[in-house]
Amino acid sequence: MTAIPEDLLTRGVAEIIVESELRAKLAAGKKLRLKQGFDPSRPDMHIGHAVGLRKLRKFQELGHTIVLIVGDWTAQIGDPSGRDATRPRLTAEKVRENALTYMEQFFRVIDREKTEIRWQSEWFGTFKLENALDLAGRFTLAHMLSHDTFRKRYEAGASLTILELMYPMLQGYDSVAVKADVEFGGTDQKFNNLAGRELQTQMGMQPQDVFLLPLIPGTDGRKMGKSFDNTVDILLTPADMFGKVMSMADDVMPLYFEVLTDVPQTQLAEIRHIVATGKENPMNIKKQLASEVVAQFHNPAAAIAAREAFERQFQRREMPSDIPEHAIAQPMPLIDVLVAAGLASSKSEARRLIDGGGVKIDGEKATSYDTLVAPGSILQKGRHFARLVHA
Repeated sequence: MTAIPEDLLTRGVAEIIVESELRAKLAAGKKLRLKQGFDPSRPDMHIGHAVGLRKLRKFQELGHTIVLIVGDWTAQIGDPSGRDATRPRLTAEKVRENALTYMEQFFRVIDREKTEIRWQSEWFGTFKLENALDLAGRFTLAHMLSHDTFRKRYEAGASLTILELMYPMLQGYDSVAVKADVEFGGTDQKFNNLAGRELQTQMGMQPQDVFLLPLIPGTDGRKMGKSFDNTVDILLTPADMFGKVMSMADDVMPLYFEVLTDVPQTQLAEIRHIVATGKENPMNIKKQLASEVVAQFHNPAAAIAAREAFERQFQRREMPSDIPEHAIAQPMPLIDVLVAAGLASSKSEARRLIDGGGVKIDGEKATSYDTLVAPGSILQKGRHFARLVHA
């Protein structure tokens, strides 16, 4: 077994439980089974998921076994962590449909040939009532209410179903089923990951260590998550992926560089200094970050092309060459055209865009909902355009 680089356990790591135990296992040269689970509640993965996958890939390159759990059962419940309401349940068919799209996305980061993919239905598909009751009997209500999400909802008198209380137990049982040595997850998964450690101990197994990774902010500053619709999806086109990274606030760049790139620690320190002091324009650093992200999920040539297109469109104010066209028969109010051309999903969204200064007509900021726009005009919303033509 190759020696463990120190930054593998320190760079982009929020917490390791128990770090001394994990270091001892690694020092002993033990080949570990490293587990991470994904609930396919929606078909697309985002770059926040890649934070854990990147770390797993580095362990994989050192000879350890990566076990990815497709949560085709728990996805039907929905992870309650951080949620103030019960999530609508998905059908088994929809979950499996979503899960199949995950496969390609996993392997943009990790090595397909060295990865063990496991579906929860392998063990839960044959679970009997006595198995479920045995599992439930291993946890107390007091233990479940120590979960911050559960406690807050319980104290507020909000709905909290027994099914949701089962979620950490089921995720924990995954660790028993695959004999995990280490479980990886975001900091919001700490309770669920520790449930696996608790179950393994109760069942006479060596308890897994827990490797927690930081959560990255999404395009609106909140935790990146599918529920918030603020993600940078792995399957985005290079241009859209580059543009979304460029739209991030400057202060997220150090964390993004830390967990989504391999830039040296010296350069990372320099980036932190530039962002903290504000003495230099961070635009070039952000373009480097966007290029690194696109190259990772597409290829270096795509990253170069995406950067050039961004600079043409936004820095040199050149229009893209392939603007979609929308036909209208006569001049129409701006608010109606935005919806008809697909630049807004509804009139209320169109109003918010105009109020926020996010709409331009022929390069000029729009200020009125009722401005008449005619064929020949070009509408712009962020990185998206529509050329109006005669019907």
